[in-house]
Amino acid sequence: MSEIAIESKSLSRQFGNTMAVKGVSFSLAYGEIFGFLGPNGAGKSTTIRMLCGILEPSGGTATVAGYDVLSSPEAIKKSIGYVSQKFSLYSDLTVRENLIFFGKIYGLNKKELQARQAEVVQFTGLFPYQDYLAGTLSGGFKQRLALANALLHKPRILFLDEPTAGVDPLSRRDLWEILYQLAEQGVALFVTTHYMEEAERCNQIAFISQGELLTIGTPLQLKQQLRGKLLQVDCHPLLKASRIFHKLPKVLGLTAYGTKLHVVVEDPKQAQGILRQSAAENNITVTAMEPIEASLEDVFATLAGGKSA
Repeated sequence: MSEIAIESKSLSRQFGNTMAVKGVSFSLAYGEIFGFLGPNGAGKSTTIRMLCGILEPSGGTATVAGYDVLSSPEAIKKSIGYVSQKFSLYSDLTVRENLIFFGKIYGLNKKELQARQAEVVQFTGLFPYQDYLAGTLSGGFKQRLALANALLHKPRILFLDEPTAGVDPLSRRDLWEILYQLAEQGVALFVTTHYMEEAERCNQIAFISQGELLTIGTPLQLKQQLRGKLLQVDCHPLLKASRIFHKLPKVLGLTAYGTKLHVVVEDPKQAQGILRQSAAENNITVTAMEPIEASLEDVFATLAGGKSA
């Protein structure tokens, strides 16, 4: 069994009368990538802040790198790396100067810093850009710099909060190749993302909504939850069909995909008849209706509120 990097047990956080995080439990092993998904305001950032030792939990507990979040938050901070969605390094310093500055904050001596700086710029593909001002880098290379900075002190656990938001697809792919290499080296990666294709790359995925962890598993396990329950409906007018169909009692979830609807149902055979009858009664033209395999987006759209268009 792999060594556990993060273990959360009923982790909770209350702000006033609001429970922002409600009893979150999961574990992450070294060498794994853990995807943490959920809508804005779901509790993702609050959970990360507790796990990073920045925010004290109101209930439950967690261990990170073997340290308890309640009793050893400072030890946790020294043991992890963190990459935020917003670029937070110094734009008016060069790549090299940023790494030197933060390396000193990490407590690296001159010899260690020189060695680690050379290693991280090579690893992240920043070697040709060391004398560029950080503010002149593209979005993708700014995130590479943020990642290089987070790796200077050789953390075995890395938190990445929406690391590819606003980054072009090619740069996203390249950044994920770097993350894969880190996982192969035994680093545990905790990643929040809105991109379903990125979630597919994770070993485990958890979905949080309104502070509550709704499901957790591998991408395949989560998609199997909707196996045999998803219909793709090609119909017109789409918005009208969405409004009508989502009120039907046999419809568990509904999402618009381009010119089609993905409809989650209890019994596909029975539901097809009900949907066609409803379409006929409401002057909706159905040109095709067929069972399909679920995507992660279908799973999360259903979990997030069931019926959305």
